[in-house]
Amino acid sequence: MGCLLGVLALLTPRFVLFVLFVFTNYLSRAFDGLLLPLLGFVFLPWTTIAWAIAQNELGGANGVGLLVIAIGFLVDIGVLGGGARGRR
Repeated sequence: MGCLLGVLALLTPRFVLFVLFVFTNYLSRAFDGLLLPLLGFVFLPWTTIAWAIAQNELGGANGVGLLVIAIGFLVDIGVLGGGARGRR
C-alpha cells in the first residue's frame, strides 16, 4: 500500500492527501489541527506530504526529515514555476 501511495503521490498529490485524510490517521499524527493540512492541500501538496513523512517516519523536521521537507518544497515551487512558463 505504501509503494502504491508513493507512486500516486508523484502523479496526483492532492488525491493522495485526500485518501490519507479519509482512510488513515497519518495526517492527524503529523499535524495538530485541520488548518495546516487544508492549506497544504490547496497551496503546497508535496510539501504537506513530505512534512507528514518526516513527522511519522523520520522523527521530525531535523536531519533527513528536513531534507525531505526541502525536496517537497522545491518540487512544489518547480511545479508552480513550470506552470507560469507554460502560460507565457
